[in-house]
Order: sequence, then C-alpha cells, then structure tokens
Amino acid sequence: MSSLSIRPIASKKETEAFIRFAWEIYRDSPAWVPPLLMDRRKLMDRKGNPFYSHSEAEFFLARRDEKIVGRIGAIVNRNHNKEHADKLGFFGFFECIDDQSVATALVQTAREWLRARGMTALRGPASPSVNDEYGLLIDGFQHTPAVLMPYNPPYYARLLEGAGLAKCKDLYAYLMREENVFSPKFARVAELVRKREDLTVRPINMKDFKNEIKLIKGLYNSAWQHNWGAVPMTDDEFNALAKDLKPVVVPELVLIAEHKGVPVGFSLSLPDLNIALKHNKKGRLLPGLFHLMTRKKEIKLVRIIVLGIIPEKIKSGAGSLLLYETGKRGIEMGYPFGEASWVLEDNVMMNRAAEFMNGEKYKTYRIYEASL
Repeated sequence: MSSLSIRPIASKKETEAFIRFAWEIYRDSPAWVPPLLMDRRKLMDRKGNPFYSHSEAEFFLARRDEKIVGRIGAIVNRNHNKEHADKLGFFGFFECIDDQSVATALVQTAREWLRARGMTALRGPASPSVNDEYGLLIDGFQHTPAVLMPYNPPYYARLLEGAGLAKCKDLYAYLMREENVFSPKFARVAELVRKREDLTVRPINMKDFKNEIKLIKGLYNSAWQHNWGAVPMTDDEFNALAKDLKPVVVPELVLIAEHKGVPVGFSLSLPDLNIALKHNKKGRLLPGLFHLMTRKKEIKLVRIIVLGIIPEKIKSGAGSLLLYETGKRGIEMGYPFGEASWVLEDNVMMNRAAEFMNGEKYKTYRIYEASL
C-alpha cells in the first residue's frame, strides 16, 4: 500500500521542487502561463520578501512513495489580523494531483499548523496575501490568466470543498471590448463628472518616480482601508512592488485623478504580459525577456489592476472618469481589450461601472473559508 507523507520544505532543493511541481500539474494545459522562476523564489523568500517581516509562513510538500503529489503554504498574516481584529490563518500556493485524499491531507496540515499558532479560521487561497495572487478560478478556464492573476485546474474547487472548505466570497473579472465600451453616453458622463467635480487626470511622472510612488501608496491605503479583507501595505512592501513593476509600467496607463491639484484617486493598469510569457515554457528570465520583445505586438489587452478613490470622493464619479481615461488611452496605444480584475461580488459601485461599460463577466474567482 502506498504511503503519503507531508513535510515542510527544509532546503533550497526542496524549495525548487515546490516551485517546479506546478509544471507537472499544468503540463498539458493550453491556458496556463508558466511563472518566472525568479519571481516564485522571491515570493517565497522568507528572508528577502518584506511581507515576512510582519508575517509567518510554512511551505509543505506532499509525497507518495517519494513522488511529489501536492503542495500548500500556511500563512499567518499578522497585519491582516491587526487590521481586522481577527485570528485568521491563510492557505495558498496550493497545487495538487486530482486525488481527494492528498488534498484533504494538505488542507489538514495547514489547519493544524495554523491552529497551533492560535488561529481560529482558515481562508484562501492567498499566495501569500490579498496583495498578491488571490482566489481560486472557478469558471473561465479556457481563458489565459491576465498578468498577476492566478490560474488552476477545474477540479481544485471540488478538492477544496471535499476537504471541508466553503465559499466565503467571489471575485469577478470583466472583459471590456473597444466596440462595446465607448458609447456617446459614456463619453458624456465622463465629461460631466470632469467638469462638475473639477477633476483632472494625469499620468504618473516617471522622472519623479520615488515621490509618485509615495503619493500612490497613500492613496492606495486610504482608498482600500474599508474594503473587505484589505490590508495596508508597508513602505517596504510597496517599494518592493514598485521596483518590480517599474520596468513594465506604461506611464500613460498609470493615472492619478486630482481635484484642484490635490490627488484624490489613481488607477494602475498594465499591458497583459502573459500573452507573451505564455510561450516562455520553462519560466526562465532571458527567454521570457525575448518573448516580451518579439511578441509585443501580440499584446492587445490591458489589465486594470487597481483603482482607488479616497473615501471623501468615492461618490464623485472619479472612478468612472479613471476607467474612461484608461480605456481611451489604452485604445489609442493599440490595446482594444481590457480586463478589470478583480472586483468583489458585493462591490456594488464597481460592478455597476463595469456593467455600464458593457463589460462581460467572464471569469470568477472564489475565496474559501473554514473554521479551525
């Protein structure tokens, strides 16, 4: 009889095996985008990633007769628990063969590790936090994931539910098409908001990148402070993210809304680099850069990653104006498609805005939860 063992990773070799196990799961998947190996290592680096300066994680590998059959991460996000007065543990980095016994054992291992640290509930997937890859894809599997969004096989939902997890919250991704979005009505509404609220929209100033990032961080933490599950990013976390994104930022797609010269909101959008990186089969950096350069013209979609308005201006319409400006500028630059993701299922304002733009809800991601 075969035996199943689950142990925490304890070496660089096992870290590499943990990362590369994904290639085993997605070997025959036409939609999966291989991640850059260097990015995965950075995400798991408990000494170098600033997330782990305030939080704790353990990464587990499941083996059956010494063959890797699954993996999971268990995370205590102390900043989340401080912000929300919770004792909530998270799981993430989940990959598993289609075997309920393996999935149940992995989830149980995470539960036990978190319970031993005083946590009372389990939520995820978060890899490792709400500010990183978040949620489990439950529909839209035929579509390639947009940049910085997760992907997984259809059977993962069945495995997690079989392991005792239940729906906590759904997140939506909307697809926008040039021919459907820019109606005369939308243009009129955008101009009305601009004049009525005395708003201007400008791109990020890359020559003053350090100060612009400081400004955007303040807007981000203010705008998201009341959102479900949101956790303010520390200076080190935000600076690390900005450093990673700077080489791929398109200034015309990072927009700041101002009221009489005072910033009141911003939006961050990126060209969907995954369209090119999909061809980078081994996840190595140099071939990845080659594909980004040679397949640049194939990238026709922009992902709207973050859009936030400070609480005092949330009802001003500044969000709609930023969506309009993002779409308008994106089309002018040769991107006829856009993805707005992710949007909480109960975020009435953003769902209405996406629907007003004739957005197609074409992917759903689920957050699961269970009592410990």
